Amino acid sequence: MGNQTPYELLGGETKVKELAITFYQVMDELEEASEIRAMHSRNLDKIQQALFEYLSGWLGGPNLYQQKHATVCLTKPHKPFTINAAHRDQWLKCMNEALIRVNASEEVKEMLNQPMFQLADFIRND
Repeated sequence: MGNQTPYELLGGETKVKELAITFYQVMDELEEASEIRAMHSRNLDKIQQALFEYLSGWLGGPNLYQQKHATVCLTKPHKPFTINAAHRDQWLKCMNEALIRVNASEEVKEMLNQPMFQLADFIRND
């Protein structure tokens, strides 16, 4: 079992999709995430799908985002926005809450803690 990817441990495609949807639900709900919510359009369907596709490959499942966009570059889509450490922390708070709400195991949450921080920190441009 020690060789399973986070994608598999989380529950595969269905759970990764649920995580992406839940992430944006949390962002909608949390007052402390209002700054990053304001960076998104009112309708979150496209961005939920993009996050699902990205997380699929990032967590060790099918590389859906790369197949669709021929890249996994995250800086380009975020370039129009000023993203600082506070925004990074808002994003991480939403992701951590989403992981809790989709019943991710402690193993998965621990496995993703540092990589999620690094991913979110990489997007910072201010």
